[in-house]
Amino acid sequence: MMGTADFKRLGWWALWNTCAGVCPLVWAVDTLAQAPSPGAGQASGQAFPNKPIRVIVGFPPGGGPDVTARSVGRKMSDNVGQPVVIENRPGSSGYIALERLTNAAADGYTLLMMSSNDAALPSLRSKLAVDITRDLSPVSLVTAGPMMLVVRPTLAAKNVKELVALAQSQPGKLQYGTSGAGGTVHLTSELFNSMAKADIRHVPFKGSADSILAVASGEIDMSFPSVTAAQPLVEAGRLRGLAVTGAKRMPSVPSLPTLDESGLKGFDRTAWYGVSAPAGVPKPIVARLNEEISKAANTADMKAFFLKQGLGVQTNTPEQFAAFIRSEVAQASKLAKLAGIKPE
Repeated sequence: MMGTADFKRLGWWALWNTCAGVCPLVWAVDTLAQAPSPGAGQASGQAFPNKPIRVIVGFPPGGGPDVTARSVGRKMSDNVGQPVVIENRPGSSGYIALERLTNAAADGYTLLMMSSNDAALPSLRSKLAVDITRDLSPVSLVTAGPMMLVVRPTLAAKNVKELVALAQSQPGKLQYGTSGAGGTVHLTSELFNSMAKADIRHVPFKGSADSILAVASGEIDMSFPSVTAAQPLVEAGRLRGLAVTGAKRMPSVPSLPTLDESGLKGFDRTAWYGVSAPAGVPKPIVARLNEEISKAANTADMKAFFLKQGLGVQTNTPEQFAAFIRSEVAQASKLAKLAGIKPE
């Protein structure tokens, strides 16, 4: 004699036969119907995830946060057996995506690929509705790497020393592009202005890809994109790379000096990318997400892939990532004051 569960399975099987080739999601629905109740799964985190996970990226495809999200997302999807869907929501230096995350359900199925831009926002923007030290559930840092100082190929500056001299001789004439006012590239560029004693003007764009294409086309003069975004255009001769912003040279572009080596002593800025969830996600779910992200990112093939992109894998615990975010916010505030930037 068949029980309720048998009839349920038979019903789904009949429906599957009726619309075979037309309803490919029925099998997934059947699987969810037979899964343990959400309460039981969320209590321990063991049944999570049992549906697709969405990762919001606050920038267009092609940059460091997007490459990190898609690469780790694919590996994570293979491991957990659920799709990891990337949703690009560019604009306002990542703030649109940040705000979208905080309005999502606190169930672990909506995540944000954070960037160092988010830590710079409080120092460069006034009256923000989101506090990243309060309104998020940090999951893990994922990757980090320096930015690259690039200029248009027709600019009369072959190195940093020549760029500084050119900028000083033409105050207010040169322009730098960013992924939007109030982000880490904005802060890095103004720090360059301060240390070089130059007056290079700010031109904000919707994303990093837009700003570096503007440099490549000659619309503006320079920018500080991620190595990931800049390297293909530098190799194609559409951009001229002058230096990297970190303390050490990058293995992926060993010929480029650091800004410190180039005369701006002490210049050391890196971009980082990590995953956060909305505030209030149960700790077992955060722990499971942290476990899966770490497992996906720390394989030999993923480390080798990111190294070629100018990024290093740097996963940590939720508690460590939360402390890291707080320290980055504090550091951004100090750098903004040093560079004389006032919140807009």
